[in-house]
Amino acid sequence: MATIPSLPGLTLFSSLPSAPPPHEPSPTSSPSTPIPIPKYPPPKSRTLRTNNPPKSPNPALKTFHRRSKYYKPVKDGVISSNGERAVVIGDSGVSYLLPGAPFEFQYSYSETPNVKPIAIREPAFLPFAPPTMPRPWTGKAPLKSSKKKIPLFDSFNPPPPGTKGVKQVQLPGPFPLGQYPKEGKSREEILGEPLKNWEIRMLVKPHLSHNRQVNLGRDGLTHNMLELIHSHWKRQRVCKVRCKGVPTVDMDNICHHIEEKTGGKIIHRVGGVLYLFRGRNYNYRTRPQYPVMLWKPAAPVYPKLIQEAPEGLTKEEANELRMKGKNLLPICKLAKNGVYISLVDDVRHAFEGSILVKIDCTGMHESDYKKLGAKLKELVPCVLLSFDNEQILMWRGKDWKSVISDDRSAPLPSRASSNDSLGSSGESVENSDLLNGNHHTIKTSPKMKLLWERAIDSNKALMLDEIGLAPDELLERVEEFERISQATEHSYPAFITSSEEVSSPADSPESQDHSEANYNSDDDVGREEDLFDNVDPLVPLGSLPVDIIAKKLSSE
Repeated sequence: MATIPSLPGLTLFSSLPSAPPPHEPSPTSSPSTPIPIPKYPPPKSRTLRTNNPPKSPNPALKTFHRRSKYYKPVKDGVISSNGERAVVIGDSGVSYLLPGAPFEFQYSYSETPNVKPIAIREPAFLPFAPPTMPRPWTGKAPLKSSKKKIPLFDSFNPPPPGTKGVKQVQLPGPFPLGQYPKEGKSREEILGEPLKNWEIRMLVKPHLSHNRQVNLGRDGLTHNMLELIHSHWKRQRVCKVRCKGVPTVDMDNICHHIEEKTGGKIIHRVGGVLYLFRGRNYNYRTRPQYPVMLWKPAAPVYPKLIQEAPEGLTKEEANELRMKGKNLLPICKLAKNGVYISLVDDVRHAFEGSILVKIDCTGMHESDYKKLGAKLKELVPCVLLSFDNEQILMWRGKDWKSVISDDRSAPLPSRASSNDSLGSSGESVENSDLLNGNHHTIKTSPKMKLLWERAIDSNKALMLDEIGLAPDELLERVEEFERISQATEHSYPAFITSSEEVSSPADSPESQDHSEANYNSDDDVGREEDLFDNVDPLVPLGSLPVDIIAKKLSSE
């Protein structure tokens, strides 16, 4: 067999060609790749992130009428009616009449301005469900009525404890010994007898630390809150209402409308927190039932608060006051959703030293500080100049009268009783016997004068009949007063009881007096402990009705 190298004409290692092969021209279009190259958009320029992103508006303030150009002037009277259902314009703004309603319904009962509206921002429709509404066709037959009959909740005859599907219910009361609930129709019959001090403490104390409450905000007491308060009264005898924002400027107005519309009684008030008692004879079954508002009606258009030439000023004078107000420091800065109980008094005291007053409202919504300005205009009273730069600028007006000139000027006391020296009306009485016949007047605040009167009545302070006393005579007078004050301070009232007439200190008429002055007084505002400071003294042994019955049985 011949091997490969021995084969003729075969060269295993031939030399490379001397000239390269001719170059072929490349085609005009490049061949397509099997996977297409993705095309990305050009990179965006990086924007620096700011620490304060744009705030989105409050959803509660986003309503359709703010984007609408609807404007219709209105006059007093009925502007829309459908049978007995009507929309009325009156002194209280826009109100709604329904057949059988106890009063005219409004969206807000406490925050309606005292000025009549001049136009409306939406067509006059009732925000309640129509009396009859045909069911729209949904492709299915209507459901059959339920066979279960859910009994209406009755406070007088509640279901027995342990019943399935029934929550804990609150019985009416509290009642004195031997009394039972009575059906009542009027507010006085439902409230029953006035509560005593120990009953108020018993009702209020469990709610001091609870957060089960009704929140009252910028719209004040709204229509749907009435049904919400009754739902709280279904489970408990006292409803806690926490007020914040613009309505707290005038808390007396809120208390008046809450008691008038709900029929309850405010038994305790601390700052912006109210405790509303439902009444001794309250029954959830016979409560007043109101229809629910399905949407928030658009607020009507009112006259402008800021005028170019306000009352008593020309346009040039008003502009000059506005220029001076730019360099004026504000008396306070209001926080959003705060409690502004003392704001009216602060503005009145600020007007004693300046004709202009400014309030800083930075961070508050525009509608909030405009409502504040409208309230201050009526309560102080004053003249509004501007709302520029989220600040309220006010002028005290030409008819301004000083509050301190009448109340704070009190003479130096010269008699032993405060009534003789101050007078029944609290006005200053001149005394020509002081300081060698010269008039000498000391200016003090009304609160300080009230403290002096209380100290004199309780024998903790003494009025000197003569100013020019010798040192020995003055020392004798002070030592004599010291003995009297110590005897008064360490003495206690005694209660005398007999077997025929047994009475306890809690039954006195003073303990049953719970008028509006009790929760509207300035001394009680801001102190929750005041309600629990005055504890009734202990009843003497053997004076209870049970002890008298035991004595009669033992004698027999």
